Amino acid sequence: MLEIEIRDINNNPKGTISLSKEIFANEVDESVVHSSVLNYLANQRQGTHATKTRAYVSGGGKKPWKQKHTGRARHGSNRSPIWRGGGITFGPQPRDYTTKLTKRVKKQALMKALSMKLNDSEIRVVDSINIEKPSTKEVVRILKSIGLEDKKVLFITSEINKNLILSARNIPTADVTNINELNVYQIATHDYLIFTEDAIKQIQSNQEVVNQ
Repeated sequence: MLEIEIRDINNNPKGTISLSKEIFANEVDESVVHSSVLNYLANQRQGTHATKTRAYVSGGGKKPWKQKHTGRARHGSNRSPIWRGGGITFGPQPRDYTTKLTKRVKKQALMKALSMKLNDSEIRVVDSINIEKPSTKEVVRILKSIGLEDKKVLFITSEINKNLILSARNIPTADVTNINELNVYQIATHDYLIFTEDAIKQIQSNQEVVNQ
């Protein structure tokens, strides 16, 4: 078993916690993590972009001029793409960008991403984060005490922590999620992960935690 130090929000030592090798000691495989990130980003796309083809622009009911003897090029419709105000030839059309990954690959990518963070010493564990009322200053103070005020940080809790979410939302470098919503994209785009002790226990007791 691996071990990592637990500290409080004032950066005082509070003991250690064991980490499962199945989750935090996986062989590094950036390709799996990369595939999971691409899958997440693709699934965020709405695919509602659209341009008007010649079938959808106004006009075109009458031939602009007769076919011959005008000295000009032949044209059958002013909706042609070569006319100003005409249709777009190869413009984007609505489509579905959704891709699918198996549960096994999602789980594997999540564990490899966590293992990579641990290998780089970019995981911190705190005993708890109890904020009585929303306070941006309190989260700033916590980050300074831990020494991560100039880093992009993701707080990971065992359940939805409304006060922490409200407190961190005005800090550009801080985000909050709970262990059931954690995904590879969040892990990859933050410099450090700050787990609560309960979040670590929860992910280790339920190794099927995979974001759908």
